[in-house]
Amino acid sequence: MRCMSCKSGEMRPAKTTYFAQLNNCYVIIENVPCLKCEQCGEEFLNTVVAEKIDDILDRIEKIASKIFILDYATAA
Repeated sequence: MRCMSCKSGEMRPAKTTYFAQLNNCYVIIENVPCLKCEQCGEEFLNTVVAEKIDDILDRIEKIASKIFILDYATAA
């Protein structure tokens, strides 16, 4: 699959770190599956992963105080 950003690089499976700022805290989710462009480094999340991240953030917002760091594989 070609990169939607640079149009020349190939997208390869990779892992990334996702950062989010919620009303009462910051969340860092490590080892999130993504597609990463070999050429420009642009990262894309598929719909399933993005929906799981939304679910994780909904749960975390209710319990977190300031900073919350978790691994995608154990939280999804």
